[in-house]
Amino acid sequence: MASTDWSSWDELKWRRRLETFGHNDAAVLASGPNGEVGVVCQLGELTDKGRETTLALGQRLRYLYVDQLGYMPQIIKDADMIYLRATPMPRALESLQQCFWGMYPSSARTASFPPPTIVTRTPSDETLYPNASHCRRFSQLSKAFAQRAADRWNETDEMDYLTSLISKWMPEDSKRVAVDSHPRLSGIMDTINSTLAHGSKTRLPSKFYDTKGREIIEKIAVEEWFAGYKESREYRKVGIGSLVGDIVSRMVDNVERRGGDALLEIGGEDRHMGAGRGGEKELKFAMSGCHDTTLAGVLSSLGAFDGEKWPPFTSHLAIELFREEATLRTTTAGDENLREPVSVSAAHAQNSSPRSSILGSFRKSNLASESFASKPLEGFNADEREKLKGFYVRMRYNDRPMTVPGCRLPGKHLKGDQSFCTLEAFKSIADKFTPRNWKLACVSNLEQPLFPKEIEPAGM
Repeated sequence: MASTDWSSWDELKWRRRLETFGHNDAAVLASGPNGEVGVVCQLGELTDKGRETTLALGQRLRYLYVDQLGYMPQIIKDADMIYLRATPMPRALESLQQCFWGMYPSSARTASFPPPTIVTRTPSDETLYPNASHCRRFSQLSKAFAQRAADRWNETDEMDYLTSLISKWMPEDSKRVAVDSHPRLSGIMDTINSTLAHGSKTRLPSKFYDTKGREIIEKIAVEEWFAGYKESREYRKVGIGSLVGDIVSRMVDNVERRGGDALLEIGGEDRHMGAGRGGEKELKFAMSGCHDTTLAGVLSSLGAFDGEKWPPFTSHLAIELFREEATLRTTTAGDENLREPVSVSAAHAQNSSPRSSILGSFRKSNLASESFASKPLEGFNADEREKLKGFYVRMRYNDRPMTVPGCRLPGKHLKGDQSFCTLEAFKSIADKFTPRNWKLACVSNLEQPLFPKEIEPAGM
């Protein structure tokens, strides 16, 4: 709440009640299964179960990066070494808040701890999820791949099986289950997953949870939503390339050790930009609240999502930058010879509809003043390439190390462990689908074919 002269702010605590239609259109309070009021979520909000699991994820991150590795400090006096960002979806911001609280509870923050900065963007600028609503070319491509999935699967034995299971609960005008039925197959999957996560009182009829049926639904939904990333460079570029480019740019900026664009966004006193309030000159950790389509989009674009199921609730993707000890670089192998991470992008997803978490950073849009961190690897001179030596990138999806196909090649990974990709190789792969100007790419090629002439493999 603002004071009359706008010089200070205060807060107002209030109690929310949701209202809905009752008998004869009478206004009634929305209530839970036992008549409870004040427990019903609006569309897109995080449930209590979601708050519980994202808090636990933050506690897991604290155990790993604070207690076990000693990479992050036990107690912080401000959060300006941490880049926090969320999409406009309420559940994404709420997930991020819970996760941050789990990693740094009140007991791990000083009494003078100022409010942490959380970066957001307007929907038209959002790249933390594949933005079909504001990227025309991506909308074209995603619709084309969705239609291909419908053409491929709608008249199959698998879809016959699904229809036999649940057609009695489908609308009268759409009794047959299909990729593009009403509701869509992915919407049915989302309802199944969300009801499974929230106890017996939210359950659908048992036919919806048939094991074979769920496997079929997930297989088709994953193809519909993510095959484009695996097959089309342009799909990767306009769908998730800007975010991946931001992450890689932050890592390269960390190597240069100069404190980059993202720090300027979060630092400074209120209403001012500048260095971190605690004097930080570089970011150590980035955490973003986004979506399941973000996680799978990034992994698929890097060729690391083959055979995977739809991301479960509170999935997370950590992208870590390691530095090898210089004295060990040519004589030893294995991750035991790497220092603790020098940069971490930790992402989490709380999906309550088929779309939910990862990390990103802001990059300068003025290409004329392009920095060392953001320019493509092909533009690096020998000295700049040398700076990347001894640095490795590892991705962990739900605590499982993931390997990028192009990093399996000799000289592209840490000796003895292909999941540790050299930063140079990782950047080279990411550069191939990082747009130089995302908004321009979104309005380009609108009259061009929707599918590439040949499959353009991801992660190479």
